Amino acid sequence: MVAFFTSSWFRSARSLAAYYTSRLAVPCVLAIATAGLAPVSLKAQDHAALAEVGEPAGYRDDHYRSPVPKTLKGARVVDAAAAAELAKAGAVMIDVYPQAPKPAGLPPGTIWRRPKHMSIDGATWLPNVGYGKLAQEPETYFRYSLERLSGGAKDKPLVFYCLRDCWMSWNAAKRALEWGYADVIWFPDGTDGWQENGGTLVEATPAPGADGKVQE
Repeated sequence: MVAFFTSSWFRSARSLAAYYTSRLAVPCVLAIATAGLAPVSLKAQDHAALAEVGEPAGYRDDHYRSPVPKTLKGARVVDAAAAAELAKAGAVMIDVYPQAPKPAGLPPGTIWRRPKHMSIDGATWLPNVGYGKLAQEPETYFRYSLERLSGGAKDKPLVFYCLRDCWMSWNAAKRALEWGYADVIWFPDGTDGWQENGGTLVEATPAPGADGKVQE
C-alpha cells in the first residue's frame, strides 16, 4: 500500500509530524510525504484585495503560511522579474522551504521517503532556517551557510524566498539583516511567482552544513 500525505498549512515541525503521524495507515510499508507548505491559488495581483499586513516587531513564529507584509525594513523587496535579473547577475538565491519531518512512531517496516522539493535552478536550499525561533543546531547551520555563500562579504546580494505567503522567507531575510548582511533581498512570491513569470524549477537537494549533515 502507498499512502500519500499532504498539508497546505503548517505551524511548526512538531505540528507537521503530528499531522503526518495521525494520518498514517498502520499496515502501510511505504510513506511518501509531500511538503507542508503547499502552493496557494492566490496570484500576485489578487493581493491588492487583501488587507495590508504590517511588519511585526520580531519574528513570526506561527501560522507561517498566511499573508505577509509588503515590506521588510532594511531589505529590498522584489518581484519575479527582478529576481530573475538578480539571479543572472550572480546574486545568491536562497530557498528556505522547510523539510517535512519524519513522523514519529512509524510502524515497523515502513519506508520513509522524503518528498521531492522543486526550486530555482542554481539556488541553494537551506531548509528549516525560517522558523521564528531557531535552536542552536539550525542557527549554526544558517550562520555557516551564509558565511560560505557570501564568501565572507557582508555586502553580497542575498535573495531569500520560499513560496508565496510564506513567512519563513521573511524571517530568514530579517535574520540575515540582524546578522549584519547589508544587501538582503526578499522575494515574497517565491517559486509560485517564478513559475508564473515563465521560470522553470528543478529538483533541489538540501545544502550540507560544516559537519556535512543536512537539516532534518
